[in-house]
Amino acid sequence: MTVPLRTTKTAADDTGTGTDTGTETETETGTGTGEAAVAHRPARPDGSATEAPLLAVEGLHVRFGDREVVHGISFSAHPGRCLAIVGESGSGKSVTARALVGLTGGNSRVSADRIALDDLDFTRRSERSWRGIRGKKIGFVLQDALVSLDQLRKVGDEVAEPLKLHGVGTRASRKAKAIELLASVGVPEPEVKVRQRPYELSGGLRQRTLIASAIALDPPLLIADEPTTALDVTIQAQILDLLIEAKERGQAIILISHDLSVVARLADDIAVMKDGRIVEQGPAHEILHNAQHPYTQALLDAVPSEHTRGQRLVKPAPDAVGSPSVRTRKPIDRGRPVIEARHLTKVYTGPDKIDRTVVDDVSFELFQGETLGIVGESGSGKTTTARIALSLISPTSGEVLLHGRPWSSLAQTQRRPLRPRIGVVYQDPLSSFDPRWSVGRVLTDALATGPNPPSSRAEARERAVRLLEQVRLREEHFDSAPLRLSGGQRQRVAIARALAPEPGIIVCDEPVSALDVSIQAQVLDLLTDLQDELGVSYLFISHDLGVIHHMSDRILVMKDGKVVEAGTADDVFEHPQHDYTQRLLTALPRISQS
Repeated sequence: MTVPLRTTKTAADDTGTGTDTGTETETETGTGTGEAAVAHRPARPDGSATEAPLLAVEGLHVRFGDREVVHGISFSAHPGRCLAIVGESGSGKSVTARALVGLTGGNSRVSADRIALDDLDFTRRSERSWRGIRGKKIGFVLQDALVSLDQLRKVGDEVAEPLKLHGVGTRASRKAKAIELLASVGVPEPEVKVRQRPYELSGGLRQRTLIASAIALDPPLLIADEPTTALDVTIQAQILDLLIEAKERGQAIILISHDLSVVARLADDIAVMKDGRIVEQGPAHEILHNAQHPYTQALLDAVPSEHTRGQRLVKPAPDAVGSPSVRTRKPIDRGRPVIEARHLTKVYTGPDKIDRTVVDDVSFELFQGETLGIVGESGSGKTTTARIALSLISPTSGEVLLHGRPWSSLAQTQRRPLRPRIGVVYQDPLSSFDPRWSVGRVLTDALATGPNPPSSRAEARERAVRLLEQVRLREEHFDSAPLRLSGGQRQRVAIARALAPEPGIIVCDEPVSALDVSIQAQVLDLLTDLQDELGVSYLFISHDLGVIHHMSDRILVMKDGKVVEAGTADDVFEHPQHDYTQRLLTALPRISQS
């Protein structure tokens, strides 16, 4: 494997010889692991001399049994700089991060030519010695704070855990330090939060708690493994600001991420991983704007944004036939709306007997062949609005019309024959499948509920296979268990199931939020292809503004149950009127176009 080489001024001479023709930077010689030499740009924008790395990793291998998942990679981290290790699920990036803190698990085998932190050798360490390093030398921020934090312990105890393990301070001083740490990462009322438990905090506050714990002993190196995944855009921006502040204090940061937009905001250097190897490495600006490796280029092309509207995210091969990169759309029928919501309100009464309005006077229309995007943060009411549109729940007041006729006000027996007209694709398809059923059973069951059910098992199989082919799967997947499919394949099965009754409308509730960027791109391309072929209408729910802008013709912005702004996608993104919309767009991480 040859790694495209980088210099600050000269493009790499990718000859595979382990040398660099540029003269502006030093090179790091390969270690006989198949990796080419990688040039590092100066540590400061003013071009001053590069500092010695805080962390140096050479020839890192990780094996689980007979399977090697990390193949001799090399990289370094420098004080006051962020190295982003980017890749998709299965690339080896998270295993690499865990190898640096001795958390790869008992059935793993980690070896390296060199792992050194400030000249401290990490290549052979017992679990006892790792405990002396974690927290003190290296802080580690995990992705899922709800799982990572002990739900039975108080937040203050979780934050102070590194101090206790390393014998720092008394119980009273550790509690005071925990309050100080929570305040430093922007947790409101920290003196109250230390007495709460993690499940009582929001997702953003839980992630801040993890960061507070990771920096408790002021370690020189901070590793953050997907720290912003699944967070709303404004909370994501706040977490990134905390990491930027840590970098400005002189900490070295290793950011593990699949999101290149997030990486663009924080990283100074990027290493791109695929199948356990670093395929490209260099300064962030060079990687983001002059990528050399086809995989890196594909990752960048797959990021949805305002610049990708009307185009396919997965670029066709140069010799591909019949796969245009630009969409050919059927015209939107602006006659009678296929679905109309009139003044929807939904009020829930909580255990404390207090009424809470989660949807407040929401109205919209969706036309044939159109995509209406609903965007907002957690708690904005967008998913509840979608569930009312599906008539899975009833509004407290207001009504939904389907093709101009009553829908939400119908009795269940009257609504059942009309259900095939509107389908749904959920965020987590696996949880919506019967775990005992095969893919074929899932699809044939959906076909049986449609207006033209199959008359025989043979016809049911034939039509189910056609559905699989329509979503770019193969007949061999018919007998597969959904659990054994990849995330992207499961989402394709979910789309096939939604299409089975031949609906005119599909509600897509966060359909790509759990997918890697390239799989996300494939699913979004599939949805637009199906819209172009079938003229289906989408009510598209997402917290991801890039996805919403790429997919939508019109957009509703929701906050606290209300629609605060509505308009065409371009109008909302280019000329936002409401303060909340402006804040969302300001917080949106972007890859600059220069």
